[in-house]
Amino acid sequence: MLEHFCSCYFSLSGPILCPVLGSITPLFIPNSRIRPIRLIGLCASLITFLYPPVPRIQFDPSTAKSQFVESLRWLPYSNINFSLGIDGISLFFVILTTFLIPICILVGWSGMRSYGKEYITASLIRSFLMIAVFRMLDLLLFYVLPESVPIPMFIIIGVWGSRQRKIKAAYQFFLYTLLGSVFMLLAILLILLQTGTTDLQISLTTEFSERRQIFLWIASFASFAVKVPMVPVHIWLPEAHVEAPTAGSVILAGILLKLGTHGFLRFSIPIFPEATLCATPFIYTLSAIAIIYTSLTTSRQIDLKKIIAYSSVAHMNLVTIGMFSPNIQGIGGSILPMLSHGLVPSALFLCVGVLYDRHKTRLVRYYGGSVSTMPNLSTISFSFTLANMSLPGTSSFIGEFPISVGAFQRNSLVATLAALGMILGAAYSLWLYNRVVSGNCKPDFLHKFSDPNGREVSIFIPFLVGVVRMGVHPKVFPDHMHTSVSNLVQHGKLN
Repeated sequence: MLEHFCSCYFSLSGPILCPVLGSITPLFIPNSRIRPIRLIGLCASLITFLYPPVPRIQFDPSTAKSQFVESLRWLPYSNINFSLGIDGISLFFVILTTFLIPICILVGWSGMRSYGKEYITASLIRSFLMIAVFRMLDLLLFYVLPESVPIPMFIIIGVWGSRQRKIKAAYQFFLYTLLGSVFMLLAILLILLQTGTTDLQISLTTEFSERRQIFLWIASFASFAVKVPMVPVHIWLPEAHVEAPTAGSVILAGILLKLGTHGFLRFSIPIFPEATLCATPFIYTLSAIAIIYTSLTTSRQIDLKKIIAYSSVAHMNLVTIGMFSPNIQGIGGSILPMLSHGLVPSALFLCVGVLYDRHKTRLVRYYGGSVSTMPNLSTISFSFTLANMSLPGTSSFIGEFPISVGAFQRNSLVATLAALGMILGAAYSLWLYNRVVSGNCKPDFLHKFSDPNGREVSIFIPFLVGVVRMGVHPKVFPDHMHTSVSNLVQHGKLN
């Protein structure tokens, strides 16, 4: 019994405590000793990812209940506890988060000379907060932790950003996410007044009146829509991507955008089912407009990062269509492209980072003929471009196809518009690749030609393996998620 308790405790608390300890240790090391600081950060992130994987091995996919639950009394007079757990939906988001953190440490390895200690600390604190968000079972902390994530991200953009407008972009990112979340806090306070607790499990079994459901759903929507982001509250994302360092863009695309969609799955859809059904046409309309609008806007951009950023908005709004389709195909299919989105755009931002490190520009007009000067990078970027186009056999396709099926069962027009967005996505992806890789070289602008080094290639390999693994043999994902997704559909009375 004691051994079982210890294994469960360390399996969940360990990946949270490791980045916390790793962020504190560099504070006692002088900035001049940058090598041990970097090694500490890398080791802490790798230990977090390679921690004894009890949830991955002992996870029971046949139950929808949260497993390996831990609870610590935090505010007993308000019946608020620090509760952790994991289910089939959150399991892979935790794995994705722990996978991307060491990648980001390696990406900033050579550029970590100024304020290296602070960079490691901010990155690991951000890691701790994101892992805790996906495992949190208390509504108040479910609000506090996602609103704490922008703080280290604000510092990373403002200090290690690449341009003079990085301060403006950092403030824009922080204020957009903060203002939208004020209403979420009011919703949680109303739930606390009715239920007497902020325990998520109790809230799921509480029946709210239809009028209160609508009000609470709108309040939560104001918070989650900004984080997705949905049109028209998406303006902060392209600016944040352009000004953020490469590692910041990887985390922003790979994890932070999932906080909004995860909030819909955890909070809005299961707790307020009647309001969700009423709001589905509204969500469909916004998402369809966003897919077409951002896809057309992407083809007009001249900055490499903005192209990928607007592409991310289109893909994430396709996810919202799947989430609000009242069937297993739509909701289950929406989780898979979220996981794929953590790999494909992140890898594309890494490709842009390699180009920027060598040529110090991200403007498309300065590039051309890279296939003759950087053949390895051209091959790698072609693989991720195909994945961004949702080519069959890649991770994107196995998620977007079920979304189309689920949406078509509910609204054929929305499914058609979503499919049109996929066609536009293929168009701008090929256009971008052709502009950068094909054509004649431009030696007047590009003076240094070199393929990715060994460290950079080693960073791309896990992304390639993940994209192909998900696309060719995706069975492990629906096997682990099916029961939790079915419970979400039945509990929300969406079937």
